[in-house]
Amino acid sequence: MLSPFRLAPYFRTRPWGFQDLDPWYNFKTDGEPIGEVWLTGEMCLADTGPLKGASLADITKQHRSALLGPALAEKDFPLLIKVLFPKDKLSVQVHPDDALAQKYGEPRGKTECWYALDARPGAQVALGIRPGVTVEEVTAAVHDASLESQLDMVPVQKGDLIFVDAGTVHAMGPGVVILETQQTSDLTYRMYDYGSARELHLEKSFAAMKLTTRAGKVPPKTIDGHSVLIDERYFRIERWPIRTGTEPALTGPSEVVQMLFVTEGSLQISGDEFDPFTVERNQIAVIPSASPCWTLDGQDPTEIIRILPAAD
Repeated sequence: MLSPFRLAPYFRTRPWGFQDLDPWYNFKTDGEPIGEVWLTGEMCLADTGPLKGASLADITKQHRSALLGPALAEKDFPLLIKVLFPKDKLSVQVHPDDALAQKYGEPRGKTECWYALDARPGAQVALGIRPGVTVEEVTAAVHDASLESQLDMVPVQKGDLIFVDAGTVHAMGPGVVILETQQTSDLTYRMYDYGSARELHLEKSFAAMKLTTRAGKVPPKTIDGHSVLIDERYFRIERWPIRTGTEPALTGPSEVVQMLFVTEGSLQISGDEFDPFTVERNQIAVIPSASPCWTLDGQDPTEIIRILPAAD
């Protein structure tokens, strides 16, 4: 048995981020801006329970089967979950699929999805190459600094779920706050960066790029009072409204680890075999596969995003 626990966020500097993350997080800096808040990074620390102070990497190494479930017992923690705060445009990027990443000696590629926690009017993201554009035209556009004109721009509203298949040329712009779920990988090939001095990875970008992918908005499916936002090869993501009181449909046995991210309100997670703890807005709880019996109580009208890795 391994009791549920809350993870502390880890704040990552990025040139396109903010120095003040209010009202999302009580975090300000006079130094480099913060662009990403990692919620399940290997360096994130448990901040409740007997594992308090241990990193997720160490917890996974020492309790792999109990944490992840037998189907995932030989793997790293399977999903990296982040909140992204772009103040400026991100570089145009592409991620490799598993096969290409393994060709380069990496364990896995990077397929991801974006859930829009917030979006200002007119917000949009670049998601793939426009239909009909050729590889030769993309190559020319990279070199003459016109690649933005070749990108398929997609409007974003709060609550949208966007699938970003590996091989999709993409970029995120300002005006959104994104909950990103991805394979545990930080492989990013930068294709274009608006004339900045940062390194580009053109050879690998063109090797990874696919002109046609399955990327796009995914409509939610309503099932028994909750929404399935996406159910893909690597992850399943659900949105649950939690009204005052318990939600027994969420607390049954699971073959795999579960992550509960609070978007509104707050939760209390409790059980007979561990001390109760709260999960506030924009925090995440980890429910191990081999968790003792637990209950979930909404302190106010609450909404959570439940994220599960796919079992092999």
